[in-house]
Amino acid sequence: MRNLHFVMLLLIFAACGQKQQNQNPQDQTAQNAASDNPLIYPEEMHFKSLRQVTFGGDNAEAYWSFDDQQLLFQSNNADWGVGCDQMFLMNVEEEFSAHQPPMISTGKGRTTCGYFLPDNTHFVYASTHLDNEACPEVPLRKNGNYVWPVYDSFDIFVADLQGNITGQLTNEPGYDAEATVSPKGDKIVFTSTRSGDLELYTMNIDGSNVTQITDELGYDGGAFFSPDGTQIIFRASRPKTPEAIEKYKTLLADGLVEPTEMELFICNADGSDLRQLTRLGNANWSPFFHPSGDKILFSSNFEAERGFPFNLYMIDTDGKNLKRITHSETFDAFPVFSNDGKYLVFSSNRNNGGTRDTNLFIAEWQD
Repeated sequence: MRNLHFVMLLLIFAACGQKQQNQNPQDQTAQNAASDNPLIYPEEMHFKSLRQVTFGGDNAEAYWSFDDQQLLFQSNNADWGVGCDQMFLMNVEEEFSAHQPPMISTGKGRTTCGYFLPDNTHFVYASTHLDNEACPEVPLRKNGNYVWPVYDSFDIFVADLQGNITGQLTNEPGYDAEATVSPKGDKIVFTSTRSGDLELYTMNIDGSNVTQITDELGYDGGAFFSPDGTQIIFRASRPKTPEAIEKYKTLLADGLVEPTEMELFICNADGSDLRQLTRLGNANWSPFFHPSGDKILFSSNFEAERGFPFNLYMIDTDGKNLKRITHSETFDAFPVFSNDGKYLVFSSNRNNGGTRDTNLFIAEWQD
């Protein structure tokens, strides 16, 4: 999972930091243009406009169709009749304050990581429903530490936009999830435990030619292709000490990982030229390429003293020019650019009335 459960981490804590109020005088004109929008904090200069899409529950991992006309996302909104994350579909101009989007997963088991296929009429996603139609348990703590579950019942499926499963792409024992599709429309990258560790693999969009592209101990996941399909950005943990290695292996044997220390890595689409992009500390995750292909937008709490807030940052693919993009008091994550580069969808706790809700927002982007 790329992972909606990071939202739950915030619920463990009762306090939050304060927004920074530093201003750059040369940005005053852009600030004034956005000042009428209460959803945009004054420092968020890259948001020309911002609108809220969902209004309750945990909503995340929204991904654009190849023609930018629709998005699919996962939600556990109890008002929509689901007990755990399921896949939902929306047209790009919609919002859901007064009505419910159509569910396009089976409603069985738990789902995650839906992504459109190039035909705009099918998508891939992971689900546990073959193992059990009930929602699996979601452990949040292990020995006092925050954890993510890595369900070995996850497999990757293809479905149409009416919710009919039309194919199954994985059937190996263990965890198979976190699938995303190359903008070229020829490859899928996903995370699997089939080697005994959480590694990245690619396959053709029909599930053939499965190829392992990472092989270092640690959690490799949340991978996305560059706009030209030649590179992959992902998050990874890299336990180094004997104690850290033993802890990682023990947790993984129990179907768990600790996501509190992750950095970003980048490589060619075949796994070559692998290099570490960030060395910030804490949790750096949910990376996505800027439309130029030369920058990465990601979520991090590296500036936080108590594990939060999470904000969006941007960094060049050579690791230079780190820049803060959002100035939330709690949680901003899962940034995804539209294919034309004009819009950014992301998840945030802003404007939730002090509740625990995480909602989707769509920003008109300006560089």
